Amino acid sequence: MPSVKYLIELPDSERKIFTDIVIKGKSPAKKILRANILLASDRNAVRQMTVAEIAEVYHTTPTTVQTVRTEYFQKGLESTISRKIRETPPVAPKVTGDVEAHIIALCCSEPPEGYSRWTVRLLADKSVELGYVDSINYSTISRTLKKTNLSLT
Repeated sequence: MPSVKYLIELPDSERKIFTDIVIKGKSPAKKILRANILLASDRNAVRQMTVAEIAEVYHTTPTTVQTVRTEYFQKGLESTISRKIRETPPVAPKVTGDVEAHIIALCCSEPPEGYSRWTVRLLADKSVELGYVDSINYSTISRTLKKTNLSLT
């Protein structure tokens, strides 16, 4: 069995924070699990548990227990129990401020020959044709115009 690398000694203030998280039960399950693991890992606890015992009691793996302990020791309280905030969205938005400005300008210009006014489909096709975006759905154009309180009528 590997030796314990990180000995957790929780100060009273942090122990109270973890206890409140567990008792109230209003936090996400992962946060509650991590709080339970840290409370069970505390050297000042009534009964100190091993990694295997903690994993068995909380229905997780020993690797998870070790990961939580390591994160607490290296990164501290907040980053251990809270989720990491994503820096960038999963998919970059197609309509940036520049593209939006082009679409609005196009909407305010004269409609193509043979049409009395712009439609969202015409605006989408023209935006691609003029190279503002590679591809765009007409519903995206509609949302952009709605967001800026523009109407095609």
